[in-house]
Amino acid sequence: MGRPRSFEDDTVIERAMEAFWINGYANTSPAQLAEATGLAKGSLYNAFGSKRELFERALARYDRLGADLTADFMSRPGSTREVVGTYLRHLVDADLEDPDRRGCLAANTALELSGHDEQIRRTINTITEHVVNTLAERIDQGRRDGDIARETDPRATAEFLMNNIVGLRVMSKGYDRAALHRIIDTTLNVL
Repeated sequence: MGRPRSFEDDTVIERAMEAFWINGYANTSPAQLAEATGLAKGSLYNAFGSKRELFERALARYDRLGADLTADFMSRPGSTREVVGTYLRHLVDADLEDPDRRGCLAANTALELSGHDEQIRRTINTITEHVVNTLAERIDQGRRDGDIARETDPRATAEFLMNNIVGLRVMSKGYDRAALHRIIDTTLNVL
């Protein structure tokens, strides 16, 4: 019988997610993962199988966190335009306050791996769909509430917003707050 684990999976996955977020998948070495998680490489791989499996678990955690954050913002009171604007500003401001300017783990991963890794492409599409679906639900609610034009297509508008979110998150790596907030203001004109 092996020794019981002396760590929480969620804590290890969170720390690994941070390492992958800063360095990318390919540039995160087993030694960096061991340092970030506080586990020896052997313990890390005994618990999580491989670097790839740990990365997939980190992406799943990022998905849950992002879906929960989006749902929280979209459930807040106010017009759809106000709620979406607050959400977009939050994302940009959080990226700008991050000393590493990491942007979005899903967008970073899409740029690094989606072009040649079908499983990662599907995972990134799933992460994206969770946000798009929540945005579409809020836009549809706005149509019912009368603060969004009835002829607005919730799905197409949510996809447009998601495209802008990804662009904002990439641009947050090098642009300033004023420029990014101007882009948000222009984006909100669609609502």
